[in-house]
Amino acid sequence: MLEDVVKDKYERPILSLRITITNRCNENCIYCHHDGMVSSKDEMTPDEIYTICKIAKKIGVRKIRLSGGDPLVRKDIVEIVEKIASLDFKDISLTTNGVLLEKYAKDLKDAGLDRINVSLDTLNPDTYKFVTKMDYLNEAKTGILNAVEVGLYPVKINMVIMKNINQNEVKDMFEFCRENNMVLQLIELIESENCDEDKFNAEYHYPLDSIENRLVDMADDVRERKFMQGRKKYYINDGEIEIVRPVDNSKFCANCSRLRVTPDGKIKPCLLRNDNLVELISHVRNGESEEKLEEIFIRGIDKREPFNK
Repeated sequence: MLEDVVKDKYERPILSLRITITNRCNENCIYCHHDGMVSSKDEMTPDEIYTICKIAKKIGVRKIRLSGGDPLVRKDIVEIVEKIASLDFKDISLTTNGVLLEKYAKDLKDAGLDRINVSLDTLNPDTYKFVTKMDYLNEAKTGILNAVEVGLYPVKINMVIMKNINQNEVKDMFEFCRENNMVLQLIELIESENCDEDKFNAEYHYPLDSIENRLVDMADDVRERKFMQGRKKYYINDGEIEIVRPVDNSKFCANCSRLRVTPDGKIKPCLLRNDNLVELISHVRNGESEEKLEEIFIRGIDKREPFNK
């Protein structure tokens, strides 16, 4: 039921809040778009994040996702999750590269984290070093398996497909996921600020059409996620693969139910825009009332409009 959920002027319900809690990361992936955020060294405290989530809950938000950067580089990540979990959201999730998961997985689960997404584009050590500029594959795999063991379910593996890099590794990654009861998400490459865009796309972009056509033929079942931009999920031999297309399309925008908050505490109404941010954190720090903070949230929601119509 969506009666208690705030909707924007296009009747899109605001069901999810994605908070980028840091821009810091211990890797430097060649395709990283930093979740559409402008670089900032400022970060919110656990109490400030709690306050923002509390207001989000009041306007009907049901799910919280923490992202970065990599959230696990914050030494207070367990405290952050614990505070958010006290608000009793339907779902709390986190996106990470997995390098620090061995250290934090159990504590995060105990603190109230429900599930995680892990960026892992390859199981090949040389390819991993090329993509991430680091040599942390073993640490990432150990952390991922630890997350499965402690019950962070489901663990989803985000695999960005890149031409002449890993497009032939999908089968191996699917088997790794299927054997360990994880979901594989295949992500089509989008433009990155880490590289010259035209050259980058020409060199690495790999359309997922051919892969998806094979999945259609192989699948035992196919389902569509309405509030996740109509993504298709393919079920094959007790394994699960989801296709994630680039966000620059009208279907993505028409079904967007997510609001974002930047690391320095601004409401970001649209992933693809940074010219309509709404200042929030200064009002939190000034101790303004929950009613006032709720008004600011609504102001951010009122600025939402489909980037692609």
